[in-house]
Amino acid sequence: MTRFTTLPDLALRTLGGAVVAASDESFAEKESLVRPGRPGFRPETFGHKGQVYDGWETRRRRAPGHDWALVRLGVPGVIRGVVIDTAWFKGNYPPYATVEAARVEGHPSPDELAAASWTEIVPRAALKGDAEHHFEVAGELHATHVRLNIFPDGGVARLRVHGEPRPDLSVYDGLGLDLAALANGGIVTGCSDDFYSAPHNVIAPGLARHQAEGWETARRRDDGNDWLVIRLAGRGVPRLAEIDTTNLLFNAPAAVALTGFDGEPGTAAPVELLPRTRLQPDTPHRFRLAAATPVTHVRVDIHPDGGLARVRLHGHLTP
Repeated sequence: MTRFTTLPDLALRTLGGAVVAASDESFAEKESLVRPGRPGFRPETFGHKGQVYDGWETRRRRAPGHDWALVRLGVPGVIRGVVIDTAWFKGNYPPYATVEAARVEGHPSPDELAAASWTEIVPRAALKGDAEHHFEVAGELHATHVRLNIFPDGGVARLRVHGEPRPDLSVYDGLGLDLAALANGGIVTGCSDDFYSAPHNVIAPGLARHQAEGWETARRRDDGNDWLVIRLAGRGVPRLAEIDTTNLLFNAPAAVALTGFDGEPGTAAPVELLPRTRLQPDTPHRFRLAAATPVTHVRVDIHPDGGLARVRLHGHLTP
């Protein structure tokens, strides 16, 4: 797995990503590009437009030009890598593709996006059928939208846009917010174990529908405990923690502890936010935090192992 794929997919539908426009979607809908999960396929399943695909597919182009899709990132940020997945498209995939990115504030229309200034982040690259194509992205371009161009036509199952979330938090001036939320710019920077599911799930929007939408570790066979580190959306004072074990019936941790750091853990002094505290299975827990010290990172220790559905750290940013 390419290292950048450990970062969140900023275009994911469950983070608010959307395909706002496409040149054509005659065979299969553009919205599939940002759908969560692996693409599915049922052979010899035909609708009125032909074989049903879990992806975006355009008609056979008979005129000059190429097809494209405009994607609004669910969380704006700095893109570190792109995955173009042509899963199940074997005789109808595009032979080439490029990806461009743009930063357009506010709520632009498709026409306004078309007129924006775009920067190529993935140069013209050859594609194969039924394959994932990984492209690292250099630079510090802060993007709100990406444009996938395919040459000349064909089908793409998924577009993944991995990066570091950096949304505009000015709308929260004077207000409280979830300092840990991925949608606000939080990110997991370290984790002891992600055997069953990714740690970024615990700071995703909404509620986990099942245990795979949370974070779950393997069973420990030593005297240690599992943990993760969240870099907050910004330096702030967390005052309320939500530790949610919903859907974790027989694999919830026995206890949790929270430790804050005003700087990178290991270099900054630890601040106890929540001492080791008992947890119940399949339960949303809420704990008031007494410490009023600003922190930039929070370490979540679970004892000894298990899983969490969500972690919320409500508080205020420092000026």
